[in-house]
Amino acid sequence: MSWYRNTVWFVKGLREYTRSGYESASKHFNPADVEVNVAGRSFLVTGANSGIGKATATEIARRGGTVHLVCRNKERAEVAKGEIVTETGNQNIFLHIVDISNPREIWKFAEQFKNEHKLNVLINNAGCMVNNRELTQDGLEKNFATNTLGTYILTTALLPLLEKEADARVITVSSGGMLVQKLNVSDLQSGNGTFDGTMVYAQNKRQQVVLTEQWAKAHRNIHFSVMHPGWADTPAVRSAMPDFYQKMKNSLRTEGQGADTVVWLAISAEATKLPSGLFFQDRQPVPTHLPLASTHSPPEDEEKLMEVLEEFSQKFKSTSPG
Repeated sequence: MSWYRNTVWFVKGLREYTRSGYESASKHFNPADVEVNVAGRSFLVTGANSGIGKATATEIARRGGTVHLVCRNKERAEVAKGEIVTETGNQNIFLHIVDISNPREIWKFAEQFKNEHKLNVLINNAGCMVNNRELTQDGLEKNFATNTLGTYILTTALLPLLEKEADARVITVSSGGMLVQKLNVSDLQSGNGTFDGTMVYAQNKRQQVVLTEQWAKAHRNIHFSVMHPGWADTPAVRSAMPDFYQKMKNSLRTEGQGADTVVWLAISAEATKLPSGLFFQDRQPVPTHLPLASTHSPPEDEEKLMEVLEEFSQKFKSTSPG
C-alpha cells in the first residue's frame, strides 16, 4: 500500500500544500485572530535562526512577546537575533545555543532554563533530514535524535515550567509526509533495510503526531498541537531535498506562509477553543491518516513509543554533565 499512500499524499500536496493552497485557505482566515498583544508572555522556539522558526519568532516578537531562540549554530543565530530585534524593535529576544540532537545538552539547558525563566509557549520547530544514515556522538541515528528524541526530551523537561502558567501551549512542527508512514516502534533508529532519509523523516514526523496525542491525554492543563506548514521555500528544503526544490520552487510557500499556522496556534484565543492533541494545517484541524492508507497503530505501539523514549531520556539525564 505504500505506493498508494505516496501517490495520494503527493496529489493532495499539489492541491493543498503549495502557495496556491495557502492563498485559497487564507481567504477564510480571520485576521483578528493574530492581531493580539502578547507582551509579558514567554515563547521558546527551536531551530529559530532561519526558515519557519525564524519567521515564527519574528511574528511573535512583533506582537511584544519575549522570545527565546534555541539554535545550534552560534554565528547564524547571532545574525538572526540581530535581524529580529532590528525588524521588530523588540529587545526581549534571548539566544540559547543548544544542539537538539544531543540529549545531554538538552537536559543541561532545560534544567538551567527552568531556574532562570518562565515559559508560556514551547514551539518545537528544530528538525533535520539527513539522507544517509549518520550517527551522533551518542550512537543515535541523527534524524531520530533530532526530530523525535530531542523533541521528547525538551518537551518533557520543560513541562513542569509550563504547568505553572495559565494558557500554556506546546506546538510541534511536523509534516504532511507523516501521512505516508505507520508508526514503527520496532526500528526507531532505522537500522534495518535500505536507509531512505525522506521516509525516515516522515516516520519521525508520524512519531511527533503520536507524541502530541499522548501528551494531550496526560497533561490536561496544557494545550498541545502539531501541524503541517505546507511545502515552504526554506533553507532546509533546499539543502535536504534539492530535486524536490528544483521541481517545485515556483509553487512553494514563503517562510511566512509556512509559519502562519504556528503563530496562530501560539497566540490566538481561537486555537485553544479546539481540543488539545490535534493536527493542523492552515489553521484547521485535519485528519492524521489518509483514507484507506492503513497507517493506524494499535494503542500498545503508541504506549511502547512513549516507554522507549522515556528510557532513552532518563539514561541521558543520569549521565548529563552538571
